[in-house]
Amino acid sequence: MIPVFLAQLAKDRRNPLILIIFIAASIGGTILFTGGTETPTTISIFSEEENDQAIEDKWESLLNEGSDMRFVVTDSAEARENVQQGQSDVAVKLLEEDYKLITTSNLPTVDYVDQHVRTVFEKEALIQSAVEQSNDIEGLRTEIETTLNHPPLDMEVTSITGEELSSYDMGTQLMFAFTLLVAMFIIGFRVNNILKDKVYGLWDRLILSPVSKTGMYTAYIAYACFIGFVQMLTVILIFKYVLNYDIGERLDLLLIILAFFTFSMVSIATLLTGLVKKPEQFYALYPSVMPIIPLISGVYMMPGTITNPVLTFIGDLFPVSHAMDAIINVVMYDAAWQDITQPLILMVLIGVVAMGIGINLVERRTT
Repeated sequence: MIPVFLAQLAKDRRNPLILIIFIAASIGGTILFTGGTETPTTISIFSEEENDQAIEDKWESLLNEGSDMRFVVTDSAEARENVQQGQSDVAVKLLEEDYKLITTSNLPTVDYVDQHVRTVFEKEALIQSAVEQSNDIEGLRTEIETTLNHPPLDMEVTSITGEELSSYDMGTQLMFAFTLLVAMFIIGFRVNNILKDKVYGLWDRLILSPVSKTGMYTAYIAYACFIGFVQMLTVILIFKYVLNYDIGERLDLLLIILAFFTFSMVSIATLLTGLVKKPEQFYALYPSVMPIIPLISGVYMMPGTITNPVLTFIGDLFPVSHAMDAIINVVMYDAAWQDITQPLILMVLIGVVAMGIGINLVERRTT
């Protein structure tokens, strides 16, 4: 077993470029997308009324006041085209005293924009209704705005223990999401070495050696687990100690979750390897299926975004959804060991079932 393991390691030592590219891809993808979320989101606004200029000037200043989004007046045709082409999630069509959202999706951004715009319009409607019944219009407006900005009562929200509530960091979630995605590819390509060596005849020569067939399978699987775990550990340590990302204080629990995920994902890769006869078929199947799994599992979105029972069921069949649940609980909600037991058990169950079926399929298709 050990010689086979070291032989696989020697391949990556002689040609480490692929592994380096994968690590750089996970880091670069995270920086690219989370860097975009840290800047203000730009929302196009436009009006098609007769007095469109006045409407746009009025609501642009009101919408941008105290908002972490940036509302920009845009040509109506350009705003609609950006939404249709997917360059923008939503645009706002302004009316005299109302608005309409232009969107082609139901992403969380749409609800967030709608909530802010509705609050601004309701506040302005309240002020307008009060101003219409007063002779001192400017004085009453100033008084209302002062009262709304400095209410007589303030509500302070704290946790049960009195500690500050933890805020949800989408950038941290995306960091782990891209790390797991890249690990899925690395693990799959290393598991495919079983099929490559069988097709190219190396497996037959190994059988004639003192190494047992069980030892050979164990070596290939152990190496796939090892290289996948090393990749994820490297990326996480870079984000924690070099890029100063907040990944919580329980690094030990994170490593346990990653270890369980690695075993489960190796099992899934083994199962998919058993479904094909040639390594070239695996290279066509695996990269086509794996990018879809995180989307279905909702690892790129806020928790609870995907509510379709069919998509939820499919996502739960793969370990990435359970790993992300456990990671979020540990990093953002300071979960303890007992709080992540269920996701770990589910990953083990998926791994055991997929590994058993996968090895049997590999044996039948290559003997």
